[in-house]
Amino acid sequence: MACERDQLLLHAYADGELDLVSSLEFEEHLKACTECAQELRNQQTLQKAIRGGNLYRRAPEGLRSRIIAASGKPEPVANEIGRGAVVPMRATRRWAALEWVAVAAAILIVAAVGLRIVPGVLHARQDDLVAQEIVASHIRSLQPGHLFDVESTDQHTVKPWFDGKLDFAPPVRDLADQGYPLIGGRLDYIGNRTVAALVYQRRKHFINVFVWPESSVDVTHAPGLEKQRPINGYNLIGWRSGEMRFCAVSDVNADDLRQFAQLLQQ
Repeated sequence: MACERDQLLLHAYADGELDLVSSLEFEEHLKACTECAQELRNQQTLQKAIRGGNLYRRAPEGLRSRIIAASGKPEPVANEIGRGAVVPMRATRRWAALEWVAVAAAILIVAAVGLRIVPGVLHARQDDLVAQEIVASHIRSLQPGHLFDVESTDQHTVKPWFDGKLDFAPPVRDLADQGYPLIGGRLDYIGNRTVAALVYQRRKHFINVFVWPESSVDVTHAPGLEKQRPINGYNLIGWRSGEMRFCAVSDVNADDLRQFAQLLQQ
């Protein structure tokens, strides 16, 4: 005996009268309910026996005519009368097949669109992660004793300090004459690799410039860093120069940071 709530659904499912969504839901129910599954097998066995037993009998001509007249509908043509019992099931199955085709087409469309969109989303996500790391490193550097590994306003002191500590040589410039003096440098860690951090000053504000090789896979694919933008109250701007990538971050105003980046690229 099938579940009471699913009794009607079972008969409709056996006759192919459920829509696609209802059919799928009922099939999930069949996986968990042995009673309904057994009842469905009984229904299918009965249907098969009826179809194979040549039990169909044509209604008397008079009865059929009276039923059709009472319904107010025109009498069907001859070749439709004998098929009246099977057409609804075939039509239902045909619609179910079309629904499956529509679902498959929708899946293909979503997959195709996904192949175009997902890479862009992943790159944007990577941009955000690297940018957040850079801002976090800048904030951490402002804590006492974390700003420098080497403290000097002399670029010829700061640049050699990195020798042997990195697998690349970061370019170091002093911009004191333009109002952005170099005050030191340190090692930092961004995008799963060690990078150089050059420290500059603008009045009472510090500017961290992170430098890493263009060939560094973990942090190279972050083109969004090249757009100036604020993050958590700090301004950030990135650029490329030669074989190096640069990203400057500070709480100075956006115009000062843009001017600083332009001077450093000259």
